[in-house]
Amino acid sequence: MSAAPSPAPLFGAHRPGLMGIVNVTPDSFHDGGRLPTVDAARAHAARLAAEGADVVDIGAESSRPGHAQIGEAAELARLLPVLDGLAAELGVPISVDTWRAGTAAAALKAGARIVNDIWGLQRDPDIAHVAATHGAGVVIMANRDAPDPDRDPIDTVSDFFDVSLKIARQAGIDSGRIMLDPGIGFGKTPAQNIAVLARLDMFGQRFAEPILVGASRKSFIGHLVKSTTDERLPGTIVAHLAAVARGAAMIRVHDVAAHRQALIVEGAIADASRAAS
Repeated sequence: MSAAPSPAPLFGAHRPGLMGIVNVTPDSFHDGGRLPTVDAARAHAARLAAEGADVVDIGAESSRPGHAQIGEAAELARLLPVLDGLAAELGVPISVDTWRAGTAAAALKAGARIVNDIWGLQRDPDIAHVAATHGAGVVIMANRDAPDPDRDPIDTVSDFFDVSLKIARQAGIDSGRIMLDPGIGFGKTPAQNIAVLARLDMFGQRFAEPILVGASRKSFIGHLVKSTTDERLPGTIVAHLAAVARGAAMIRVHDVAAHRQALIVEGAIADASRAAS
C-alpha cells in the first residue's frame, strides 16, 4: 500500500516550535494523575493550543524510569476518548506518544497526525509502516535500556538515529516528515544529558532532519539544583533556550505559555543582534 500524502504544516509553522504535553496517565513523573478525567485532558489540550502550542502531544503510558508498563488495550482505553473529535477543536496537529503500532494506527484514525515514538521505530517493527500508510509525521527518539557512561553520547545517539532512519526509509517515510529527538533523560547519565544539550549542533551537522528537544522538568535539572519537578521551570527554560541556540527546531514542554514568552524575548534579542552586525 502506498503512503498517503501528508497535509502541511505537519509540525507547525513556528520555528522554533512548541510541542505541548498532555499526559493521560496516573504515574508520569511530573503530571501523572493531574488530568484524571477525559474532560480535564481535553480542556488542558485546548489550553495548550490557545497558549501557542504548535503541536499537542498526548500520551497514555508513562515512560518515566521504573514505570509500570500497560498493555495496548489499556493504553487505547485512556487515549481514544480524549482524541475523539479533538483534532477539529484544537486547530493544531495532534501527536500521539506511543511506541506501539496498534495504538498509533488507532490514534491516527482518530485524528492524530504525528507519531512520537520513544523507541525510534525500533521497539515495534510495524509502527513505521503504520506511520507511512497514514502519511503521518514521526518523531524518532533515541533511547536505550541503560546508560553507557563510557561512550560518547553524541556517537551513541547518532548510531541510534542511523538505524531508525534506515527503518523509516524502508517503510516509505520521507525525511520531510521526520524529527529527531536525542532523548534527554532516556538511557543517559545526568552528565550525558548535559553533554547532548551542549553539543546539540552536532546533530545538525550529521543529519538533515530537524531536531526536537524535550528537557521539561527532568531529573538532570534536579541533579544540578536540588528540586522537585514543580520547582524546575527556570532550569527547564534555560535548557530549552540553550537547545534553540544550538539549532533545535522544536521543544517539547509542559509549560507552553512560559516558553512562548521566553522564545519571543530570545527571538527579539537575536533579531536585534543580527541587525546590529
